[in-house]
Amino acid sequence: MYSFITRKLKYFIILLFGLINASTAFSAVVPQIEHQSKESFLEEFFGEEEYSWNILKLDQELKDKANKILTHRFGASRIRYWASKDKTVWIIDELGKEMPITMAVGVSNNTIIDFKILVYREERGGEVHNVYFRKRIIGSKLSDDGLSKDVDGITGATISVTACKRVAELALTFHEQIF
Repeated sequence: MYSFITRKLKYFIILLFGLINASTAFSAVVPQIEHQSKESFLEEFFGEEEYSWNILKLDQELKDKANKILTHRFGASRIRYWASKDKTVWIIDELGKEMPITMAVGVSNNTIIDFKILVYREERGGEVHNVYFRKRIIGSKLSDDGLSKDVDGITGATISVTACKRVAELALTFHEQIF
């Protein structure tokens, strides 16, 4: 009887350690790096200005524009944004290679004045959160071809760079609807 209980306990402990190892293995496969919280970005962007959140409802024409910019269907019929005077902040998830990248875009006078990766979930291409890349997007406006600035790629981060450019263009398009 005692050996039966001991054997069951051993199997239970082995199973428990196996599950713990499996869960840590899966969490290592999909990294999630939070570079900045939404709240922190909003405070940094607006500073002492009062701001509030609102909802932009997308009519069919705006949905079509969003679909064209993203090169896939934009699933939402409305999107939340934060605004103060002539500034807006858009927090948008866009698919990288396999996982969504959460980006914050600060716009004023139809120009991107801040751009940050809030959460990055891919194994590769994380360089898009670095200042040297973000400076390539900051200062962009809408042009007939997308963004007014030429945003160079990063070796090994082509898909992430493309996602960033699309979100930047989308945020500018949405901002135009507000102001």
